[in-house]
Amino acid sequence: MLMVLRVFNKGYLCVVRDPRAKQTRAGCGAGRRCAEPIRVLVTGAAGQIAYSLLYSIAKGDVFGKDQPIILILLDIPPMLPVLDGVVMELQDCALPILKEVIPTDKVEVAFKDIDAAILVGSMPRKEGMERKDLLKANVAIFKTQGAALDKYAKKTVKVVVVGNPANTNCLIASKSAPSIPKENFSCLTRLDHNRACSQVAMRCGVSSDQVKNVIIWGNHSSTQYPDVHHAKVNLQGAETEAYQAIKDDAWLRGDFISVMQQRGAAVIKARKLSSAMSAAKAICDHMRDIWFGTKEGEFVSMGVYASGNSYNIPEDLIYSFPVQIKNKTWKVVDGLPINDFSRAKMDATAAELVEERDTALDFLSQ
Repeated sequence: MLMVLRVFNKGYLCVVRDPRAKQTRAGCGAGRRCAEPIRVLVTGAAGQIAYSLLYSIAKGDVFGKDQPIILILLDIPPMLPVLDGVVMELQDCALPILKEVIPTDKVEVAFKDIDAAILVGSMPRKEGMERKDLLKANVAIFKTQGAALDKYAKKTVKVVVVGNPANTNCLIASKSAPSIPKENFSCLTRLDHNRACSQVAMRCGVSSDQVKNVIIWGNHSSTQYPDVHHAKVNLQGAETEAYQAIKDDAWLRGDFISVMQQRGAAVIKARKLSSAMSAAKAICDHMRDIWFGTKEGEFVSMGVYASGNSYNIPEDLIYSFPVQIKNKTWKVVDGLPINDFSRAKMDATAAELVEERDTALDFLSQ
């Protein structure tokens, strides 16, 4: 089933503006025809994360306040009636940059000529399900989606994988799309990064935008390592090392890490549902930084290919590193000093990823 809802004429004019900027950037000037809209795919589009995400994309929080958007919404056939309701709500928002909405259950439609792919949909772990069974189910999903990226998407497409296990799902999608550069694939650890910023900010009594350069190393799982050894906190106008600002090493090496590692489970226990609003916000942050770059002197956390890193992390993994982004290209921040405590945590999460990868690749070859 394919339904296309057209809500625009192609003779529009626009300028391109970074959604974070107060001033308009150089782009399509007044009186000049703008480029075609960008095509943005969201999978699992009938789910709760997408429900929190789609409005932000469609109103310009991610790709620019004046960048026209075509949204493609992919989900499984039983969810198409739900997608119809999502489409109606998007229409009813009356968002001027949303030029077209395409709900579909067909990968050849969903992945055609896309500029950005946000792969939210995955098989959730069900009660009694072994981890191997979960990996096997998701290998099948992301093998199919990777092949669709390879066959139908633009070779410049930027892909962020959200569906868990996100790191390994991202690796499988990339391996299934050999014609698309590995550097175009990343997985979401920005939610963990944002959580860490918030925890540090609350501890210091400042707003979260006064904290920068926290790092999430490794897997988006309970082995992740939230590291604030290189983080800075702005205290009354003075930039201070996070350890000095907090003055509680036992908390930073103990409860802070365990709270971060179990935060997703804590949300599920409280809501009876997984994180949605915060996950959607993190996806927006992640993709906006890919599109417009990171701030000067700051880095963010992102799951990317580990090849050529300076931290002795095994290659052929999608591993969360500190990255800086410019011209839609990420670069791992190399050469940060790593103490023995951090080294052990980084190696432990890498070992889990190696095990996941090897299991997943066995299924991929079957």
